[in-house]
Amino acid sequence: MISEADKYTYRVTWSEEDGEFVGLCAEFSQLSWLATGPEEALKGIRSVVKDCIEDMAKNGEVIPRPIATRQYSGKFMVRIPPEVHRQLATQAAESGVSLNRIASAKLAH
Repeated sequence: MISEADKYTYRVTWSEEDGEFVGLCAEFSQLSWLATGPEEALKGIRSVVKDCIEDMAKNGEVIPRPIATRQYSGKFMVRIPPEVHRQLATQAAESGVSLNRIASAKLAH
């Protein structure tokens, strides 16, 4: 059975500063868990998130929705300097594609 805590976005990375692996959760950026191995770091952060969700529910706090369950339109506005806009428009014209296609490709890399 999948719990709500299982739907969050977890990541494990090495922390050179701490000399251990650190487990992180994108939706709860203030939480982390240090461990000597990556599996333990993941297990630790998942447990901390689960406990945090339970505490938030008890206190009537708003619990963040998992990124994976949110709906996205595929649109967002980005402000860039005019010279960058011109360069992108030129690249698009020279490539025979839309400015949107050029920007999407660059953001994907």
